[in-house]
Formats: sequence, structure tokens, C-alpha cells
Amino acid sequence: MKKKILLAGASGAVGQRLSRLLVADGWPVVGTTRSEEKAALLRSIGIEPVVVDVFDVASLNHVFAEFRPTIVIHQLTDLPPALDPAKMPEALIRNTYLREVGTRNLLRAAMSVGVERVIAQSIAFAYASGPTPYAEDAPLDPSSKGVISLEEQVLSVGGIVLRYGKFYGPGTGFDSPPAGCAVHVDAAADAACRAITQGESGIYNIAEDGGTVQTDKAKRELSWDADFRINE
Repeated sequence: MKKKILLAGASGAVGQRLSRLLVADGWPVVGTTRSEEKAALLRSIGIEPVVVDVFDVASLNHVFAEFRPTIVIHQLTDLPPALDPAKMPEALIRNTYLREVGTRNLLRAAMSVGVERVIAQSIAFAYASGPTPYAEDAPLDPSSKGVISLEEQVLSVGGIVLRYGKFYGPGTGFDSPPAGCAVHVDAAADAACRAITQGESGIYNIAEDGGTVQTDKAKRELSWDADFRINE
């Protein structure tokens, strides 16, 4: 019997694509969302939805106690559709809080039921200025406090951190690669799917080749390919 997966943020851009991959691979999955409407969408994909807010600690703990997942995939974000510039200043504050406090709540609930593996979304465009391409051991910009907090928390429990490039593709609001460090949402989802059974605890850059970041580690240890796309 396959190990159970809890996908936090299953209704997000990466979460929806990842849900399809997990279902296709036969994993038993519970996917979290804050929206009843999106719960119906997740059910149509084939995963069991649960409406819960990561800041509602009691409800979150109940979900973990009831489902008792073996693997947790953290794809939670709080950003506006297509990264609407008018809404980004406030969204960045919320997203930082989510990365710090939301991650803490999620990991505490996960550890309380003995989760064996944690995989979490981070970003590959928070490196401090320096020579490129950035390898995973390059320092992050000290101002990226939410990113730093999330990564430290995940690594402290032996988890895997996926530093994603800027998303494009279905559900992202962007049809073509953004300038700089980019990754198609399907390839991002595939990296998380591969990290379930491949790779040791640590950080992996997940982005298309282009000189901004090195991705040799993900290619080598996760057998990851930036050209991966879901056949629809």
C-alpha cells in the first residue's frame, strides 16, 4: 500500500498540476484549500479535499490526526492572480507571514504524527547579489526573511527545499517564461513529485537553464528535466 500524502496548497498553480501527477501515480492524497469552491475542483481531479486554514492550528492538527500522512508537500502561498502589481505589496507581507508562521504550524502538525518526508516550495530568485549562476550553497539576500525562515524550518526536520524559478504556464497568468529565472509550472510540479522518492534532505534549484542558477543537482539527484510537461 502506497504511503499517504498531504498536499498543502493543493488548489494553487503548482498544487493543481501536482495533484494530477500524484493521482496518475496512484498516491492516496489529501489536498488542503481554504475555499469550498476549490474543494470541488480538487475532488474532480481525484484527490480528497479538506478545507482548512494553516493558521487554524486546532483544525490543522485534527486533519493530520485523522489522515495521518507519511509525506507532506508544502505548496502554500498567498499571492494574487498573475502577481497583480497593485496587490503585491500587501500580498508580500501576507506571504512572508505564511512562510514563517504557516510553515511552523504545518511542520508541528506533521511531526506530531511522525511524517517521514517533507517537501516544500521556496524560490530561486532570492539569492544575494554575486556571481552567477547561483549554486544552492550561495547565500540568500538577508532581506528575504520569510524564505530564510521557511527553508531553515524545513531543513531542521530533514526536509527537501525546492527553490523554484518564476512560474509560467496553466494557472499562473503567464504564458511564456518571465525574464530571468523561469520554470514551467508542470516541471515545477514534477520536481515535487520526484522528490517523494528521490533525493536526500537539502536544497535544489528548480529552473530552466539560462545562466541565473545552477540546476545540476536537481538533474542528477532527482532526475529532473525542465522540459517536462503534462499530457492533457
